[in-house]
Amino acid sequence: MAMTAATAVPNSLEEHWMPFTGNRDFKENPRLVVRGEGCYFWDHKGGKVLDGSSSLFNVALGHGRSEIAEAVHEQLRTNDYVPPFQLGHPGSFALAREVSKLTPQGLNHVFFTNSGSESVDTALKIAMAYHQARGEGARLRFVSRERAYHGVNIGGVSLSGMVKNRETFPVTMPWVLTMRHTWLPENRYARGQGKHGGVELADDLARFCQTYGGQTIAAVFVEPIAGSTGCLVPPEGYLERLREICDEHGILLVFDEVICGFGRLGAPFAAQAFGVTPDIITMAKALTNGAQPMGAVAVKDEIYETIVEAAPEGAIEFFHGYTYSGHPAACAAGLATLAIYERENTFAHARELSAYFLDQVFALADIELITDIRGFGLFAGFDLKPDGAPGRRGTAMQKKLFWNGLHVKFTGDSGVLAPPLVAGRDEIDEMVRILRETLAGETA
Repeated sequence: MAMTAATAVPNSLEEHWMPFTGNRDFKENPRLVVRGEGCYFWDHKGGKVLDGSSSLFNVALGHGRSEIAEAVHEQLRTNDYVPPFQLGHPGSFALAREVSKLTPQGLNHVFFTNSGSESVDTALKIAMAYHQARGEGARLRFVSRERAYHGVNIGGVSLSGMVKNRETFPVTMPWVLTMRHTWLPENRYARGQGKHGGVELADDLARFCQTYGGQTIAAVFVEPIAGSTGCLVPPEGYLERLREICDEHGILLVFDEVICGFGRLGAPFAAQAFGVTPDIITMAKALTNGAQPMGAVAVKDEIYETIVEAAPEGAIEFFHGYTYSGHPAACAAGLATLAIYERENTFAHARELSAYFLDQVFALADIELITDIRGFGLFAGFDLKPDGAPGRRGTAMQKKLFWNGLHVKFTGDSGVLAPPLVAGRDEIDEMVRILRETLAGETA
C-alpha cells in the first residue's frame, strides 16, 4: 500500500530503526515525504519541498519518472528474478554494455552490486584478487584520505576518514593508510579547483611509498570530489599527481564515483571531467535514478583479464557476489535511466547549467553565517559557523530548511547542494532564495 498523508500516523513510527538519523528526535517531529514529482517532494502536512540535494545525490532525473517505473513493472511481470550465480539474464549484459559506453576508454568490464557500499567492498576484493593473480600478494596496504566516505560496509568503514562513521566500530581492516584531505584554508571560496597545494597533498602517497614500500600498497581509494563530507574539490594537479605515483609503483587507482558519476560534473564521470583515468571506478546512486537499489564496479580490461586467466579453465575466477547482483528489475531501471540520459542530453544540460548554478551559490558568500563555499559542475558545498558542539547548527538548519521548503543534505555543519540534473534556472533561484532567507534569519 502506498503511503499517503492519511496513512502516515506519527505514533506508528517507533518500530522502524532509521539509518543515519537521530531516531528519538525525528519521531517527536517527523519529516515524512509522501510524494515526489520532478524536482519536488510533498510532505505529510501538504508542504512542497524543493529537492536541493537530489535526495541523496541519486535522483538525478527528478522524481516520478514514468519511463523507469514502467520498465521495472514490465520486467517484474515477465522475469522477476534470476539467480546470478551460474545463470544470467539478458538485462545485466545489456546494462553492462551501456555503462561501458560511458566509462573512460579501457574500462569495459562491469561487476554489479546493490549499493555504493557494496561497490567499494567489491573494489577492495578486486584489487586483492588482481595482485594475487599477478604474484604480488604482498600488497596488503590500502590508502584512503581524511574526511573520506566510502560507504558503511566494513571495507568502506575501514577506508573511512569521517570520525563518526568509525568510532563505534573499532574492529576494521588493518593496513589502511590515510592521506590528508584536500581542503586548504588558502583555497577558501575557490570556484572549481583551488590553485594551492594539489601536488603537495598528493605527495602524501609518495611518502607512504618511501616509508612502507610502494610494492606493499594494493590500491588508493579517493572520491574525485569528496562528497558527503561537504564537496571538497581537489586542487589543481592533485589527481594527476596521484595517477603518476600509482603508475610509478604499480598501485591501482580507484575513483569512488558513487556521487560524481552519471553527469553530476557535466561529464559521464569525474574521470572525464578532470581528465584523469583510474584503474577502477565504483558507482551507484544515479545509475537507476534511485528507483531501484543498484551499484557497479567498472575495471580496466587488463584487471579483468588477469584475474580470469589466472584461474583454471571452467573454474570460478572471482569468489564474490550477491544474491541480488544484477537483479532484473534493477537492470531494467538502469537501462531506462541511461536511455533518458542519452535521449534528453542530460549531461550536456548539467554542464550548461553549471555556471549559473555556481554564480548563484557563490553569491551567498556575503552571509555572515557562511565561512566557505566550494563547487564544481552541479555540485557545491558550504560551511556554517559552528554553534557550540560540531554539527549542532547543521542539524538544526537541515530541519528548518525542510519546513521552509528546501531539502539540503548536511554532514556536520557542511551543507551539500546537488540539484537534479534536470533542474532549470527557476529551481536554482528558488533554492538560493530559500537558503538566503533561512540563513539570513540566523545569528552567528
